[in-house]
Parts: sequence; C-alpha cells; structure tokens
Amino acid sequence: MIESMNVAILIVAGLVSLSIFSSLLSTRIGAPLLLVFLTVGLLAGEDGLGHIHFDDVRAAYLIGSVALAVILFDSGFHTGIKAFRSAAFPALTLASLGVLITTSVVALPTHYLLGMGWVESALLGAIVSSTDAAAVFFLLRVGGLNLRDRVRSTLEVESGSNDPMAIFLTLSLVGLLAGHHGVSGLAGLSILSEFATQFGVGALAGMAGGGLIVFAVNRMGFERGLQPLAAISLAMVVFAATGVMQGSGFLAVYIAGLIAGNARIAAPETMRRFQEGLTWLAQIVMFLTLGLLATPSQFPPYIPGALAVAVVLMFVARPLAAWMCLLPFGFKRNDTSFIAWVGLRGSVSVLLSIVPMVAGLNNGRDYFVVTFLVVLVSLALQGWTIAPVARFLGQVVPRRIGPVERMELEIPGARHELVAYRVVADSLVARGQRLPRWAEPSLVLRDGRSFGAFAVGALRPGDTAYLFARPERVPHLDRMFASAAPAAEADHRFFGDFGLAPTSKMKELGVSYGLTIPVEEQNRTASEWLVRQLGHTPGVGDRAALGEVELIVRSLDWDGTIAEIGLALEPTAVDRPRLPLLFQSPTEMLGMLRRMLRRREKPPIVPPSAE
Repeated sequence: MIESMNVAILIVAGLVSLSIFSSLLSTRIGAPLLLVFLTVGLLAGEDGLGHIHFDDVRAAYLIGSVALAVILFDSGFHTGIKAFRSAAFPALTLASLGVLITTSVVALPTHYLLGMGWVESALLGAIVSSTDAAAVFFLLRVGGLNLRDRVRSTLEVESGSNDPMAIFLTLSLVGLLAGHHGVSGLAGLSILSEFATQFGVGALAGMAGGGLIVFAVNRMGFERGLQPLAAISLAMVVFAATGVMQGSGFLAVYIAGLIAGNARIAAPETMRRFQEGLTWLAQIVMFLTLGLLATPSQFPPYIPGALAVAVVLMFVARPLAAWMCLLPFGFKRNDTSFIAWVGLRGSVSVLLSIVPMVAGLNNGRDYFVVTFLVVLVSLALQGWTIAPVARFLGQVVPRRIGPVERMELEIPGARHELVAYRVVADSLVARGQRLPRWAEPSLVLRDGRSFGAFAVGALRPGDTAYLFARPERVPHLDRMFASAAPAAEADHRFFGDFGLAPTSKMKELGVSYGLTIPVEEQNRTASEWLVRQLGHTPGVGDRAALGEVELIVRSLDWDGTIAEIGLALEPTAVDRPRLPLLFQSPTEMLGMLRRMLRRREKPPIVPPSAE
C-alpha cells in the first residue's frame, strides 16, 4: 500500500514538474503554454508514452470544477474595478447574448455534419460556446502583449464572466435530454426559472462572499502566511455553498474575487503572489487531468466533423457573435476583429463535455472527443497567432517608457506602498525633473550608505530611492524613473508627431493648424473634445480624427484622466480597417445604404441621337 502510494505521488509530482519545465520549451518555440500542458497529459495517457489508464469522469469533473473555481476567483481578484466599469456592458453582452448566438450557429453544422438531433447539436454548441478564462488571461497578461485598454478589459471581463452562462446552458440541455425538466410544454418555464435562480443566487452569494473574505482577512488577525489561505478557502466555501443553494457557484466565486481584489485588503501583494502560484497549479492539474482522460486512438473517426465545427466556431459563430454584441458600443472594426479572434476554447469546454458522460447520456463520449479536438485546434491556431494578429490589427500599444528597476515592499494595513527605484542615467529624475510633493524620498542609498531625503540633495544615477505612494500613483513614478522611451519610430507612428497639453483649447488648435472648429466646440479643452468623440472611458492609444489631423491619447494620469495628447499631422494607418468587408459599424452601414440609394436615383445617361 505504501509503495503504491509513493508511486502515485511520484507520477503526479513528475507530471506537474514536467509541465512546469516544458514551459521553457514553450517560450522558445512560441507555443501556447496551455496547449503544452494538454499535450503532456496526452503523452502520459493510455495511448501515450506513459500508458496511464484514467477514465474516471466523475473525478475529472470534480478536479476540473475546483480548479476552474480557483481560476475564476483569481480572475476576478486581478480585474480592476475601473477596467470592469469601462468594459462591463460590452463584455457582459458578449458573455450572455454572445454565448447564445455561438450556441445557435454551431448547432447548424453539428446537426447536418455529425447527424445529431437539434437538442444534441445545441448541447455541443453550448459546450464550446465559452471562451476560456485561463487561456485568455495567460495570453493577455503573461504573454507580454500591451493591448489597448478597452479591448483588453473587454476580453478579460468577458472571459471571466461567460463561463456561468455556458455552464447553465449545458446543464439545462443535459437535463432536457435526460428528462429532468418534465414534459416539453413546461421545459421552457423550468429552464427560465432555473436561470433566474442560478444567476440571482450566484450574484447575491458572490457579493456577500466577497465582503466576508475582506472582513475575515482584515479583521480576524490571521498570521500573514495564513491570510491568502483564509481567502482561497472562503472562496471555495462560497463556491460550494452557492451550488448547494441552487445558484451558480462559478458566478459567485468570480464576483467574490472582484469584490475582494478591489477592496482595501491586508497584504495585497502577498495575496496576489500566492494566488498567482495557486492558479498556475490549478491550470496545470486541470489540463493534465483532461489530457489523461482523452484517448487519441478514438480520435480519427471524429476528426472531419470536429474540424468542421472548429472552422464554423472560429470563422463564423464567434465573429458573428462579437459583431452583433459589440455593434451598439462604438467599437472600431479592427477592435471587433481582434476580439472575435481571441475566442480561445480551452479547459472549460472540455470540462463541460464531461457532463453528458456524468449524466449517463447515450453517446456521451462523442461530446468529449469532438470538444477535445475543437479545443486543440483553437489553442493551436488562435493561441499561436494572437501576437501577430494583434500587431496586424493595430492593437499593440508601444511602450512609451523604458525598463523600470522597481521593488515593492508591503506594509500590512497601510494605504500606501513603499516602492524602491534604482535611478538610471537617462531617466527624467536623473535629468533634473523634480518629484511631486506627495512622492518625496524617505531614504536614499548612495555608494553603500543611506541618507535622508534632505541630506542627499538631487538624485543621481545609481542611487536607490525609497518612496511612499498610493498604489494608483505608482505608474506616474514609473514614468519618472524609467529610462528614455524606446522604439522612437513606433512611438512616432502610433502616438503622433507632437505632444499637446490636455488643457489646450480647441479654438487654439483651429488657429494653429487651420482647422474648422464648430462654435459650440471652440471653448472645450482638447481632453474634453477627445472624450466626447470617443464616447467611452479613454485608454492609451485611442484616437479621433479632427479634420486633416488626428488627436491621440498618449498617457493617462493616476486618476484615469488624460495626461498627454498626441497630434498626428496626417491620419495614421493604425485604425484603418484591415478586413474591409467585415464588422461594419452602424454609421458605415448607413453610409453604404445611402450610396446605394444615390446610385439608384441617378438618371440613366442617354447617348445623343445621331442626326
């Protein structure tokens, strides 16, 4: 018994270690890391090199559910409330209506190509309708892409909040096929009632659970090492208790994370570091488990149908859902194109495909195999091309500051952070720019000796300065201590030729550049005009045309207001639609309709008659 236990521990620890070390290979060849984890599971499985036989679908579903709850709690914890507010309406529309549209569109090829009934086809559509939070968060946060604020926020909030809708649809359709919703006439009312219960109870439990986590961590006086454990254990309590109350535990745990992550909580950096490691472990364990459950020898008969479903999902269903859901929110065509492409399917879809097997449905294994193949195609094709597609569509914002040598030190219970910067030679501080009054150094290390702020004088290259600052003001300090901005050519192309003060009056711009400014706009500041033109919370890289020039948001202040505006003398090609026939906005469609009507109204040209 002891020997078999040691063998089991050796196998599990070895697979986790192999997955972690394989991340080094993934970085070198550019492969999506989550695809690597899934591949390790396949190689260790029954048909792979490891020959490990694992077919316990209930255990796989339990492991995957707990791991997904951990990932969703961390997703909410790392989503800033400002980002959530700026992207809430479009993201939640994608997370609800978008899931329904995707389910409906995918059901068509499933019905005709795989020969499934309409309810069975809708079930497969629901299973693959959810974008994967783990995959999206990894590619956007760990993948090194500095995307436009609104697009990144929309993708993060959508990927974290669409799982409950997909899970609800999947469970409802499985219940319908298993006869749990009674006669067909009452099935619709039963599903609607269940929907209201799931999301209503889930939302309320999540808000209460988030408040409970904040109270426990801040007021119970736990040892510092126990604080993150208390938070994650309470999150699991919220997840399970909500499920017992017939609510959506996944929605509850995401909302609890959102509330806890945006509250003033003790030792936030300790919490974030612990959860980051735990989330990595959850992703690895979940992908390994799902990889072990798969049997590649069963794949060949399903490959043609699965490829057809994957093509429809990536090139029809997701783009159609993104376009219809984002149409009212003023997204530019390149933005919509990128959001449509970042619809990665991952562990959530594979996890949901286990539900038909757990429920004992006929041909339940078919859902798992088809979904597994769809996920492999999605992770390989979409995951591998995220970065080039982002650059092609102008979504990557060049960094306007160079590297920053910064350390963060926690002070439990304080509203300020203690940050330490090493002064580099070409930074603004080293060139003589004074620090704000709220950021006077408390201590400076120079040549191996420590000095007070007043004794040291001006900061010099090589100094290490320790400062107290509010967390939201730290990015401003980053700009002051950073080396000179790299990539001057990209900076010029993306951010314009000149810099403008956000308080500049529009009438002054009109005089300086020969622009016609409407009378009602002349006394507005450039910042006010730009915000009105954008129609949403500004983000770095947002731009609006002003006659023959273009105004661009170069940087934001710590409170989210525009700190600097760029002016391009000629409109840049950054926002020029790359896919000319797709994702037309309402204004563009109206203009196209008007041009068509004008062509019809033109009288035919009658050639002069010969005399």
